[in-house]
Amino acid sequence: MNPQCTAEHDAWRDVKDGWRPLYGDVDSMGVAVEWHDFRTARSFNWGRTFHPRSLEFCLNLEGHGEVGRAGKTLYAPTAAGYYAIGDEPLPASRRANDHHQFATLEFSRAHLRKQFVQNEDDLEPQIRRVIFGEKDETIVAPTRPMSIQQRAVVASLAEPPVSKAAQILWYQSKALELMAHFLFEPKDPEFFCMRQKRVARERVERAKELLSHNLTNPLTLEALGQEVGCSPFYLSRMFSREVGLTIPQYLRKLRMERAAELLRTGRYNVTEAATEVGYSSLSHFSKAFCETIGCCPVLYPAARNVILDR
Repeated sequence: MNPQCTAEHDAWRDVKDGWRPLYGDVDSMGVAVEWHDFRTARSFNWGRTFHPRSLEFCLNLEGHGEVGRAGKTLYAPTAAGYYAIGDEPLPASRRANDHHQFATLEFSRAHLRKQFVQNEDDLEPQIRRVIFGEKDETIVAPTRPMSIQQRAVVASLAEPPVSKAAQILWYQSKALELMAHFLFEPKDPEFFCMRQKRVARERVERAKELLSHNLTNPLTLEALGQEVGCSPFYLSRMFSREVGLTIPQYLRKLRMERAAELLRTGRYNVTEAATEVGYSSLSHFSKAFCETIGCCPVLYPAARNVILDR
């Protein structure tokens, strides 16, 4: 374990089980999603958990915190913001005797440069400076109130899909949804909007095509982004907007519809159909099939009146 990881684990040890890593690792993957829920009898040194040369988004449901030196940025309940850490430690603390409940989305700047290289011009100016600037400067942005929808998304982070493969895409799409209003700069000219919409539709259609071609071993979100020519975060955002489903939800829909086709032929039993669409757990497959198709897979071949209207 490198010194930074050791320092982070040691810092969170003070709150015992109040720190829950959900996905990723900043040092090895460049991205991490973490959930925090704790009380502390004394002020907690939050800054010890920050990673050098990183960008961290904090979605604060409960409790009070502060980040920075002079002119500190305050994190009140239901506020969200971000801070970019350079090479020097960034002071931050959490108030004693509060119930602290918040999520953090943490990224190395190198990871973000790779993800947004095709979308640099679309980024909000300060975010663009953090990611693509020549210096890894320290920046602490002011907080913004979270919407009811954002608060619901944050609360849902602790209950991901059961499938590990689905979790990866799910966490990445949720991260983008929470970050989007910080990342992207609004563009007003109509011609720009029309071009962006056309390109987005083309990318989404290509992603749908790639997903449909390999249901048993689908591409990761990173690989999908590379194939369609944009960052995975941007793809997730566009996909949900165009399709009305997240990428994991759409993949499950494709898998269940294909399984239904196989069962209708009469040449596949339920176990074989589940395997053909990438499910190793029969119970998970049956649950997904019932929720998507509206009928238990064992009974499905005889249920000729089931209408696939999804």
